[in-house]
Amino acid sequence: MEFLPKEVLEGLRAAQKREAAKNARLRVLADGQIWPVLRRFKGGFALDADQVTTLRGHVDLYDGPEHIATCLIVASEIQGRELICTVKRETAVSDRAALDFAREGPRIAGYLPEM
Repeated sequence: MEFLPKEVLEGLRAAQKREAAKNARLRVLADGQIWPVLRRFKGGFALDADQVTTLRGHVDLYDGPEHIATCLIVASEIQGRELICTVKRETAVSDRAALDFAREGPRIAGYLPEM
């Protein structure tokens, strides 16, 4: 790709970035703004550095319309064209409240009538 003119190379990178953002289902919500996640890795994720330059604190992670996790970002740095966010804690979101007691015995799913 070194032999391509600078303008063509920039156009290709912009097209790749648009395509990656369009196909990305993962999104980060912070301070009322939403950014697509370019890639996710153990201990963090990468965002487009042209859209956001710094990000810290609590954020929500979505897979399409589904809220999947809350994350605590402790560090973010720009590497190349990506903002690399390092996550200290990632907690999965549940659709029910956590139990504050231990269940004993089997759960009864329903009763059968006597014959």
